Amino acid sequence: MINKEIVVTEVALRDGSHAISHSFTVDQVTQVVGALDNANVPFIEVSHGDGLGGSSIQYGFSKTDEMKLIEAAVSSTKNSAISVLLLPGIGTVKELKEAHQLGAKMVRVATHVTEADVSKQHISLGKELGMETVGFLMMSHMVPPEKLLEQARLMESYGADTVYVVDSAGALLPHEVRTRIKLLKENLTVNVGFHAHNNLSLAMANTLAAIEEGATRIDGSVRCLGAGAGNTQTEVLVSVLERMNIQTGIDVYKMMDLAEELVAPILPEPQEITKGSLVLGYAGVYSSFLLHAYRAAEKYHLDPRDILLELGNRKVVGGQEDMIIDVASELAGYKIS
Repeated sequence: MINKEIVVTEVALRDGSHAISHSFTVDQVTQVVGALDNANVPFIEVSHGDGLGGSSIQYGFSKTDEMKLIEAAVSSTKNSAISVLLLPGIGTVKELKEAHQLGAKMVRVATHVTEADVSKQHISLGKELGMETVGFLMMSHMVPPEKLLEQARLMESYGADTVYVVDSAGALLPHEVRTRIKLLKENLTVNVGFHAHNNLSLAMANTLAAIEEGATRIDGSVRCLGAGAGNTQTEVLVSVLERMNIQTGIDVYKMMDLAEELVAPILPEPQEITKGSLVLGYAGVYSSFLLHAYRAAEKYHLDPRDILLELGNRKVVGGQEDMIIDVASELAGYKIS
């Protein structure tokens, strides 16, 4: 039976950071967060695309310090809670404590789908700080459902309030989403969530499949602003769920307006499924690799699809962005010393 209440986390101000080379400004965050708060979006995620501490030469430097963006987001809300993402090894307890002091109410601790054990310290700290704490299992298409459940149980045991199936590459098909969500729902006592990418044009279908199997925590990105071809488009998702008599508490008209008036002008170009983002889903490659692959392709005079397919063949995961240059140089005939 479908749950009639769904809690949405808006991720455009974090996942969308990838699409605009981490160039959000304080003014942009203030305006968008204020409008999302006015539309009654319960959770709004704000941080570097790769989470707290992500501003670096490897992942891309932020135009504005993320702590200033988090502070601006918190000051722009009356009802919404600000969330942050943290990848252990990129973000540390220091950044998490600072984000909490600035007013962040939720932390989502993200690991590769086989590495949930590295999340224990940060999930536990989030609980100690009184934050809502989420386990975020990235690249969930890369393992069988039983392995996903094993890792989800670890996050649950560390104190996570919710565990997410994260389709980082936009590679999952609806029946694969159903199997994974159903297994977690039947075997966990905590909330189950789902985060989609639209690289195979399946973000909405996969999100609805997840909801039908019992997921109650769902991510969306307004105007589809996210890595690769973007995520499940929030204003569309809310409209569809309302048609299905599923309540989110979010004002549909206000979401439509802020998408058109505030977020659309931020995008360098409309989010759509290009040949590059399509290959991400086809090859099962982390969505945030797209811009890095295009830059490497230009440098080495290659087709970015060849780079992405080779990365998929090597089963490269988030955190291995340096491999993009290595693969490109090898394809171009250079030797790595």
